[in-house]
Amino acid sequence: RIQLGGTPVVRKAITAGEIDIYPEYTGNAAFFFEKADDPVWKDAAKAYETAKKLDYDANKIVWLSPSPANNTWAIALRKEVAETNKLATLTDFGKYVAGGGQVVLAASAEFVNSAAALPAFQTTYGFTLKPEQLITLSGGDTAATIAAAANQTSGANAAMVYGTDGGIAPSGLVVLDDDKGVQPVYQPAPIIREKVLKEHPEIETLLKPVFAKLDLVTLQELNGRVQVGGEPVKGVAEDFLKKNGFLK
Repeated sequence: RIQLGGTPVVRKAITAGEIDIYPEYTGNAAFFFEKADDPVWKDAAKAYETAKKLDYDANKIVWLSPSPANNTWAIALRKEVAETNKLATLTDFGKYVAGGGQVVLAASAEFVNSAAALPAFQTTYGFTLKPEQLITLSGGDTAATIAAAANQTSGANAAMVYGTDGGIAPSGLVVLDDDKGVQPVYQPAPIIREKVLKEHPEIETLLKPVFAKLDLVTLQELNGRVQVGGEPVKGVAEDFLKKNGFLK
């Protein structure tokens, strides 16, 4: 079943035993257990192990092996700008901006003003975007920020994104690696009620290689086919499973 609702809805459903399994982000466990200020969430391995232990101890919910992707706040740059200037990480980006590189970032007001977002990136990576280098949009819709950078609206060549946004690749943008771990890690992982896993232990074996294949680029491409290309979710999922040998 798809589109059951947002995180609070499916979270309540699994803890109540109304559903058995769904994919969750490791970073969300920080809020489930009111530990958002703990730096552990910025380390992928530690975040996963912490989420796994907390949820099992509290709810007998088991976190299975995660995808290597990270769907957290990020900055994406127009591909030609990144390639021409050899920018792959936010360390590269920080040096480029500090050295006078031409950057205009489209972002939400929350991203620009939240201490945990752009200000944290600027402090860690040693750059400052001037007011004229920011296009601040009132909503938090990354489709709008991606479109601004893709269309070079008001000179935009960079955008606030979530790592697995479907519009990134089709719009000619690339995500810069948060190489110093400023943002919490949001790795997708299947979570399942222990009772159900004990009844069907093969689920863990079946899902592990599937999630291992869902890296950042793959998720961007799959999401792009749905969000940009308008393909049905079921068809895109089946195509991915068949191409990777999980379905015949």
